[in-house]
Amino acid sequence: MSEGIVYPGPKPLVEERRITRCSQETVDLGKEFGSRLRSGAVVALVGPLGAGKTTLVQGIGAGLGVNEAITSPAFNYLLEYAGQLPFCHADLYRIEDARQFFALGLEEYFDRDGVLAIEWAERIADILPPRTISLYLNPLAKQDEREIIVCLGPPHATK
Repeated sequence: MSEGIVYPGPKPLVEERRITRCSQETVDLGKEFGSRLRSGAVVALVGPLGAGKTTLVQGIGAGLGVNEAITSPAFNYLLEYAGQLPFCHADLYRIEDARQFFALGLEEYFDRDGVLAIEWAERIADILPPRTISLYLNPLAKQDEREIIVCLGPPHATK
């Protein structure tokens, strides 16, 4: 494991660890991962700004059969897409905590059919369902190179 990744609590159960060396490899990994997801999946993406979270989400959407361009919903909080399964992509960069998440009514997406991918999910870690799959993205020394760690369970909250 890379020295740079930070788990804000006890280390979760690691299922898979991969290195991608360019954006296309990150998209391809997302496609592979997305194609294995089932309805009801909640995917938490954790990593610093510029780590490749949106790029990975673009691949996840492609793996779910989404044909339209997937963009960051930073100013919309959440965007919905049609694919083989409904796909919702949330970006919580501008949300501080679960209170704001609830105020926007976004918790209803936990119980919808389809897949929900959440960037900056550590901000609402305490309310994520136990079925959440966490993806930790850790930028490495070379440009566009990143370590992606897949863990079962929600990320630990950051304070």
